[in-house]
Order: sequence, then structure tokens, then C-alpha cells
Amino acid sequence: MMTLVARARVTRVLIAAALVAATAGVLGVPGQTAAPRFYPDDPIAREPESQDASKAKVYAIEQMYEMVRNLFVTPDYKPSGARAANINTIDEVPDSSWFTNRVGSKPITIEALVKGPIEGAPPDPSHWVLTREKTTGAHPGFTARDASGGTWFLEFDPPYFAEGATGAVEVATKIFWGLGYHQVESFLTTFDPKKASIDPEASLRRPSGKRTPFRQDDVNAILERVHRNKDGTYRVIAGRLIGGKVLGNFTFDGSRTDDPNDIVPHERRRELRALRVFGAWTNLTDLKSANTLDSLVTVNGRSTVKHYLQDVGSTFGMCNELYEWDLSYENFVQGDTTWRRLASFGFALSPWQTVDYVEYPAVGKFEGDVFDPRKWRPQTTTVAYLEMRDDDAFWAARRVVAFSDEMIRAAVHTGQFSNPDAEKYLADVLIKRKKKIAEAYLPAINPIVEPRLDGNGRLTFANAAVDAGVAKPPASYVASWSSFDNTTNESKPIAETTSAIPAIQAPAGLPTMPGSFVAIDISANDTAHPTWKTPIRTHFRRDGATWTLVGLERLPENVPTNPTAARR
Repeated sequence: MMTLVARARVTRVLIAAALVAATAGVLGVPGQTAAPRFYPDDPIAREPESQDASKAKVYAIEQMYEMVRNLFVTPDYKPSGARAANINTIDEVPDSSWFTNRVGSKPITIEALVKGPIEGAPPDPSHWVLTREKTTGAHPGFTARDASGGTWFLEFDPPYFAEGATGAVEVATKIFWGLGYHQVESFLTTFDPKKASIDPEASLRRPSGKRTPFRQDDVNAILERVHRNKDGTYRVIAGRLIGGKVLGNFTFDGSRTDDPNDIVPHERRRELRALRVFGAWTNLTDLKSANTLDSLVTVNGRSTVKHYLQDVGSTFGMCNELYEWDLSYENFVQGDTTWRRLASFGFALSPWQTVDYVEYPAVGKFEGDVFDPRKWRPQTTTVAYLEMRDDDAFWAARRVVAFSDEMIRAAVHTGQFSNPDAEKYLADVLIKRKKKIAEAYLPAINPIVEPRLDGNGRLTFANAAVDAGVAKPPASYVASWSSFDNTTNESKPIAETTSAIPAIQAPAGLPTMPGSFVAIDISANDTAHPTWKTPIRTHFRRDGATWTLVGLERLPENVPTNPTAARR
């Protein structure tokens, strides 16, 4: 079947041609033949972005409009149940201007994780020239040039979260870079007011919306609201100005009509759906377009739009105000809990009212004992969040589990927390939440992964739930073998084989000609997990004396979903 899922690399012209051919076939037009299901370059490793996007324009997404829409319109959205549309033929997300496969898909050293997105030199804090206020994020800051002339966005810690806000950005940036998202280069550094000046052209947007000159009184007003070190300096996180032309933010549904490469609706991008799992793990409660960034970059003479998840500092409890406890348990506005509290005159307790937090200024309200990833929610709900299916969650959970405890502790150490107990606590909670995510999502569907078929007909695979220690081995595994005609898309059964271990020998009768295909449905018999009986469908192509995995479908298209699951 010629679909965007299977053929994500084709251009708009080829997609249109395929749809015309498919439609003609359905209508019985003579002379039309079925398209091959697999092509010689399947599975693709990078999403094609062959079109020039130089005409993409700057546009802004009003935060108030987005918040109102996500609070009062999006919750009534009915999930389509449609499979992610940017996956390749083996159910993986190819690299793209949105995402780069790292932890969970290839070996990443601790040193690489600690470095994260860093490519250039750190800022030179010996002198700062302030150019304007910081325009994004929950915590105060400035836009400034360092002594070397580079432009940076400086963010401070609030008085009640000393080291917390800056540390959260540094740690979360490493984690989300490891997960695969494009991140801003960030450094922990120092701001000394005695070594700072104001650019004569600097301006500040006033409450009226008018921009007026930036004055020393404005600087003092910001510094009065942030944490100051005993020596009069301030700890800041400095984010480097990204390259290219900034185009504004991206949305979590729809697409950019001015970007010819943006042909997959954002709610059908698996990496955006997966933020429901990654956000739960790190408690990224401020999931909104304002914390994203699109930039027009030129590579090899062609312009493309690069998509950043630019502000991941609302993690580890850092989005909460000092006496704000309900974030990650409830949306900003949530009718069911509000009415329950009103009807009970406030006596109906919500889960967040009974959580026993261990708080540090550097961590905030972040715990791993009561945490339930299926009930976690951000401040406002996005369409991509609601569209997440079990196979998307499974994909995301495998990446979370791929972070070893040592990697997590190394990432947390980059936060440069002065209290070793706070550093240990943050890492411990991330490790606890990692296990909760594995327990919730890995056994929920057939967890068979990494199928391989050798030249001698021995099929081997792994069980992600068993390997993660969140399920016991099943009683048996079953493989149903068929020959597959890639031209007609027809299958002919060969035989069924079983095994008590994740290795099964093929039956007699497998095709041996180079270029031939076999389809294998792999399932597991386990009374504790009846969903494991639903097989994953795999396809292998004979390449010389070996077999190459070219197809894997974990769940079929249009799986029914529970539209209220995200709002329980």
C-alpha cells in the first residue's frame, strides 16, 4: 500500500501520483498495477527534505490564543487512532530536521551525553552588554552580548529555587539532546553587575506593548527578583543564539504551509506524540509552542527549516511557583476536579494534596513514588499528546529505558548543584520514574523487538519488557511464516513454528532466490499479558546469502483509542 507512512521519503509529486494510482485501482480503472510495498532503499534512515524552503516566513503564535485553545477546545478533540506518519517501514523515526536518533538507537557515550548539543566555546562573562529583556521562559533574564561579541540569552534563578531553574535547563538540555531533539547550546556561567553595561540601543517592551529605552532601573528591577550569590554575582544559564533566520515557533498539530518539506501533520509525528512520555519522565509541564523554535538554515546551498525544542527548563518541578503543587497532576483548567472540589466544599482531596515531597531549592516538587506516567499531564494538552498510541508510547519508553543509571547521574551532574544530596535526589527520582515508564508502556503491547533472520533460517529477537525487568518471560513464542510477493502484496502461508526462547528455527520451504521476501508474524503466549498474542508483522528480503529486515508493524493503522484516557 502506497502510504505516507511507508513512503515518507517521496516528494509531493510522487505522493500525488501514488494517490492517483491507488484511487484508480480502487475504482477499477484498467491498466493499473499495485505499487511495491518495499523499495530497494527501505528502511530509510533519514526523512527526505529535498525541497527548498527559502520562502518560509516569520510568523508568531499568540500564547494566550494557544492556551485558551488547548484548555477549552483541544480536550474535546477525538484522537484519530492513526499510525504515526513519519515512521519508516520498520516502525522507527528516521533522522530529520526535527529529530536525530541517539540514545536507544545507537551507542552514545557518557562523554557525548554530557557534551550534548555543545559545538562552540562557552561565553566569556568578563563583560556583558545588555541588549534587551529575555522574551521567553518563566524566569527573568536578559539578552546580552558577552566579551567576545556572541549573543546569549541569560536566565536567572528565582530566590526560592537557588540553582534550580538554571540547573534544570542544563540537565534537561542534555537529556532531551540524548532523546534526539534539537537543543540550544547552554552553559552555566556567572553574571556580575559590576562587569555589565547597557547597549545604547537597548529597549524594553512595557506593559502597554510599546518599546522604550532599557535603563539601569530596569536592570535593577530584574535583579531584585532573582537569587544573588553572597559575593554579589549571579548564577545564570546562558543559551547561545541559534544560527539561521528565526521563523517563530512550531505548533503541535497542523503544518507550516510555507515549508514544502513539512508534509506530515505535526500531530502525526511520532517524536511530538512521544513528548507525552518524555515530558512525564522529566516533568516537562510547560509543553507549548512558545517553548519551540523554527529556524531557516542553509546546508549545501539549500534552505530548510530546523525545528528546536528550545526551552526544556520547566522540568523537575521548576515550572511550579513556591506554593503551586498541582502541576503535572492537573491541567490549568480541569472541569472534573474543579467541580468535585466545589461539590465537596474542598474536602475531596486530589492526588497532589497527599504527596510527600522531599524538596530542595535545586529540585522543587519532583518525586518518583506516587508518579504514574499514564495520569501525568502538562499545564495544557496538545493534539499531538492526545494522538499518542500505544506503539508511540512503546517507542518512547524504550528510549527512556536506554538511559542507564550512570548516564542519568552524569547528566544530572552537569547541573553543578552545590548540595550533593540534591544532585543524588534528582538522579534517584529520574531513575524511579524511568522504571515506572517501563512498567506502564513496555508490557502493554507485544514487546518483541530487534528481529533478525540469519542465512540459515534462524530467527532471533528480544523482548523489551523482559529485558527491562518489568515482565517475566512468556511460556512460548510463536512465528507464523509466509512467502511474500512484493509486487502484488500477496502472502502465502508456509508453516508455524514455536519456541520457549526468543530464537526460532524457520520451517522448510523458505524462498532462497535473491530479492525474494518472507513475512513473519511473531507473538508470545503469556497469561499475564494477553496483548502479547497480537503479533508484530515483520518482512525480510533475501539479499545474497542473508536476510534484511525491511518491514515491521507493531500495531495496525487506525487502532481505536480512549479519548478520555489523557484526562483521567
